[in-house]
Formats: sequence, C-alpha cells, structure tokens
Amino acid sequence: MKAAVFRGTGHPLEISDVPTPAPGPGEALVRVAACGLCHTDLHYIDHGVQTFKTPPLILGHEASGTIAALGPGVEAWSEGDPVLIPAVLSCGKCAYCRAGRENLCRNLAMLGNHIDGAYAEYITVPASELVRVPPGLALDQVCVVADAVSTPYHAVTRRGRVRPGQAVAVVGCGGVGLNAVQCAVVAGASVIAVDKNEARLSLARELGAAQTFNPESVSDPERELRRLSDGGVDVAFEAVGSAATVRLAFAALKPGGRLVVIGYLAAEVALSAARLMFFELEIVGSLGCGAGEYPEILRLVQAGKIKLAPVVSGTLPLGEINDGLERLRRGEGVRWVVTP
Repeated sequence: MKAAVFRGTGHPLEISDVPTPAPGPGEALVRVAACGLCHTDLHYIDHGVQTFKTPPLILGHEASGTIAALGPGVEAWSEGDPVLIPAVLSCGKCAYCRAGRENLCRNLAMLGNHIDGAYAEYITVPASELVRVPPGLALDQVCVVADAVSTPYHAVTRRGRVRPGQAVAVVGCGGVGLNAVQCAVVAGASVIAVDKNEARLSLARELGAAQTFNPESVSDPERELRRLSDGGVDVAFEAVGSAATVRLAFAALKPGGRLVVIGYLAAEVALSAARLMFFELEIVGSLGCGAGEYPEILRLVQAGKIKLAPVVSGTLPLGEINDGLERLRRGEGVRWVVTP
C-alpha cells in the first residue's frame, strides 16, 4: 500500500510502498477514506518534538474510513461499515478508562505517534475503539471529528463546563479554536472570537460568534477584551499554545472565571497568583476527549448543529501531502484533508 512515511525532523514525508497490515485478533483493517492534516504533525516534522515510536513512522491521527477486513473474534462490525478512528486509542482497563476518562489512559497509544497512523491506504486498529459513522455524513469531512472537533468539544463541555447564557472567549481561531467557537455556541454561550487573522474572524462569525476581536487593532488588548465582555468572561479557551495568548485569555476572565488551556506549549508561563487567588479564578488543562463523547458529537453533526463543511478547506491526494503541510505552515485555510 501507499503511505506517507516520516523519516525524521527536517525531512518531508516520503510517499512509499509499505506492507499492508493484516488484522489480528480483535482488530479491524480499515480502508482509509480521509485523514486531516494537523499542526501536531508539524511539531514532529519541523520542530523536533519526538514521537514515541522511533521513525520511520506513518503519521496521521485524524481518520475515517470503511472496514475492509476483520480479525478473529470481532462480531460487532461488518465489512463496509463506515467508521471514525479516535486519534488516541485507550486500553479500557486502567483506572482512568474505567472512570470514563479514556483521554488520560495510562496505556494510551496515539496514531502517528506511538503507532503507525493513517496517512496511508489502510490501517489496523482494535475494533472496540471504532466509532460508527451515522448515515449521510461525508467521510472526507467527518474525519476531522477525530481531533479538530472532539478536542474542543471536550474542552467546552467537560473542562470548561459551559452553560447557557455564559460569556465565553476563544483565543485563537485555527482549526481547534473555530470548533471551540461553534461548540460553545451549541452549548448556549455568547462567544467572543479572538484572532489576528480577519478571514478566521469572519468564519468565526459564520459559526455563531457574537463578537470578534483582533488584538492587533488596539494598544491594550486585555483591557479591550474585558470591555467587550462587560467586565470579563465566564470561561476563556486558549487554543494557540503561546505564552502571550495564555496571558490574554487569563486576563479576559471575570471574578470566578475559568481558563481552559487547549493549546500545546512546552515553555512555562508566568501568571499573577494574586489575581488567581483574589478573584477565585480557575485554570484547567484539556486533552483530547473520552470515548463516550464521539457519538455525542456525531449526533450533533448529523443534526446540523456542529458544521464540518466550513472548517474543511479542501481535500488533496495522498501524493500531495507535503503541499498540504506547506499550506498548513502558511496558515492557509482551516483544515486540509488527504485522501489515499
């Protein structure tokens, strides 16, 4: 089969012929229909972030497809079934999995990191991890639910605990941030979308943001954001992964507010402990989502409440994946998808 193989930092992905995997006991062989391009892959390719599995490694963790074959002992699925593959596979046995927090599984395996991913024609995964895709949903769009939608959905519903009528700020309107906007809107919040890119802000308005704010348009972004939200927001989501955006999101909170950090940042960030204490603020992290959240999201997509078409910028054949990654580097579009 054809696959885009990661050979190491500083090298473009290499389109290679590799053996087609065979499903073992309890596994399914999935014919990949589509896989989203994610900034996480650029961390490996451009920035030296280490994968758990030493290269060569097939990247890609945001995939949908159809079942091509089943290993021994699999009875709940049939060949041809349309499926979503979670970005992170959990063991189902540890204390975190048994508590419904599969995203914190102590034995987790991330596609395209711990194990080979889905920038390929086929992939094998435990059949118990697969999520059934409802009829009528396009597989070349639904693939982004595996990460770009599920991650902000978890952040909004579980970690941010957004309630109807609350004021919310989403700082950073990339793929994750724009989906945080629409998830917060679905939850009933009034959303301020924050970004330097006017095209992204326009899309945020299309997805339901009540207000948009470009921090480069004023000399004091923190004060202006509090003014726009009548003194501060109930919940702020940081969806970039930079010290400046974490500080801006923290500054946007009203007394009793909650900051949810979604963006990955290796460096330390200095925040005011006095403000944290005096205003009883909360800071929480958010990582991926639990297994039980995928069916919730797919029902919202099927009902038209969460929209995929505006955040999927287009599809590219697997052979042009490096062109797609270059678009990602330049900030073009929102989420590009490759199709084998």
